[in-house]
Amino acid sequence: MTKGPLIILSGPAGSGKTTVVSRVIESATVPLRRTVSATTRQPRPGEVHGRDYYFVTAQEFEAKLRDGLFLEHALVHDHSYGTLRSEVDPYRARGCGVILVIDVQGAAKVRAQEPDNVSVFLLAPTDDDLERRLRERGQDSEAAIRRRLANAQAEVAQAPDYTYQVVNDDLERTVAELRKIIEAIYARR
Repeated sequence: MTKGPLIILSGPAGSGKTTVVSRVIESATVPLRRTVSATTRQPRPGEVHGRDYYFVTAQEFEAKLRDGLFLEHALVHDHSYGTLRSEVDPYRARGCGVILVIDVQGAAKVRAQEPDNVSVFLLAPTDDDLERRLRERGQDSEAAIRRRLANAQAEVAQAPDYTYQVVNDDLERTVAELRKIIEAIYARR
């Protein structure tokens, strides 16, 4: 059986990664799943352990790291995040495509370790749109929004390192574009 594709999706906070990937998976015509990352941050309202993230303590995260259980990990916005190998390897072995929604640090690590990846960087149309989206989420303090906007500049500078760059200016068009990329990956296998 052919190994399932590994798709990396990155973009600044507020670019729409979670929404886009959810819609792509809902409408996928190929076997596809999104990984669930582990994090040391606290759950936001409505987030569920095991569905949105694996919420773990710093000590649990460190133990998993020592045991070599992470494909990638990074410190982002003062919290540890990582992708467990158990979220990737068994699915790919069965021919299922796996989407990692990860930051640019983690993406660089995965691209170096897994050369058969396809990476997509999701952009907001403008800086103003990104700020508006962050504010409309209502999840962050003013200081956190400022930090996320500052980080976004450094993240966007790395967009050329990705296989594709997609501007999320229209949700339906963006979902269709990402689906087309993924279906093309399957067609080449």
